[in-house]
Amino acid sequence: MAFWFLLAIVLIAVFLLVRQRRATRALLVRAERAEALARVRAEEERHLVEARLPALAESLGHRPVEVPGPKHPEAAGDHERVLALFADSVRQATARGEQSARATLKAMMRAVQSLANEQQVAISAMQDRHDDPDVLAGLMRIDHMNSQLNRRAQATAVLCGSWPGQQRSASALTDVVRGATSRIRDYLRINVPAESDVAVVSRAVEPVVLAVAELLDNGARHSPPSTGVEVNFQQAHNGMVVMVDDGGVGMTVEELRRAARLLAGDGASDINRLGDPPQVGFAVIGVLAKRYGFRVSVDTRSPYGGVRAVVFLPTELLTHVSRPTMPDNAVALPPEQRPPASGDDDNAEPERTPGGLPRRRRTRTADQGAPPPPAGTAPPTQRIATGLAAWKRGTDSGRATTPPPVAEGNTQA
Repeated sequence: MAFWFLLAIVLIAVFLLVRQRRATRALLVRAERAEALARVRAEEERHLVEARLPALAESLGHRPVEVPGPKHPEAAGDHERVLALFADSVRQATARGEQSARATLKAMMRAVQSLANEQQVAISAMQDRHDDPDVLAGLMRIDHMNSQLNRRAQATAVLCGSWPGQQRSASALTDVVRGATSRIRDYLRINVPAESDVAVVSRAVEPVVLAVAELLDNGARHSPPSTGVEVNFQQAHNGMVVMVDDGGVGMTVEELRRAARLLAGDGASDINRLGDPPQVGFAVIGVLAKRYGFRVSVDTRSPYGGVRAVVFLPTELLTHVSRPTMPDNAVALPPEQRPPASGDDDNAEPERTPGGLPRRRRTRTADQGAPPPPAGTAPPTQRIATGLAAWKRGTDSGRATTPPPVAEGNTQA
């Protein structure tokens, strides 16, 4: 009897021992799994904090980059939701910052444009009052610098959502190019095409002038100073094309890709992505082209080795104007190089000012007695005079009609 009792005790002890070992083994396995899962989750959290979130912030704030995925999807948990909430927060903060920056820049550019316009009026009044050649030459240089300043302020204002700022009557394409030429530093290097009776409609004149000015400035700055920038017109079946050719070094594939994106009107919404210093030319053109219905591309090679920029103006933006004819050999000279009126005599009684003082008569410069230049070469003074005259015609055309300030938000699209 005692034997069976002892056997039962042994069996029970063996059973309990086996059960305990199984339970211990199961606990060890669970502990190992929990420890492994904790390591994976810790690693995934480090990946989220150190790689995924910074990449997402960079892609949202500065430049598009690829955001890496999770290393261990089974341990990611609510990480995707965290990323979505983070992205939404960054977008909202970026939008608020962008809106604030635009509002600040817009207000600053309004003040600059207002001062530039007042200065322009004062300069024009002085040009009308003074007939001294040196004074006029200085005023024209100041006028030219003021036009460049106004263009930069105008371009920045357009990027911030403002209206271009001027509205004109319909202008011939040649006058549009002259107006654009008058707003860049190297205006003497621009070769303007012959007169054209094709004109741009009133609402699109200023946007096209500003867009062409940016292209001309870009072509002149990125080509050798000894080369010219050629402008030509070409008829298309549904519009007109303005071609701008420079002799620069061309553009890389990456630059062409970025230019195409900006010229299509994409990517200009965030002014923080325009570089340091900001490169606003293509961005401004893209905004204007998208708003007013014309197209611009720079993906063609220039026959001079640089870049060909093409501005396509559809038929709905075009009209016709009649233009006065001039002799083919007529050359416009500045006042100091114009000959005296016919019938003048050196011994005649001179004109007098209202105060009774004799008024100085304008005469030709010393170049008048110089030997003629070689055949086919224009004298230097004549070339400069021609450039100044073209620039002056452009500025006069640009100031032909300037309406009262337009209410904010009117894009004239």
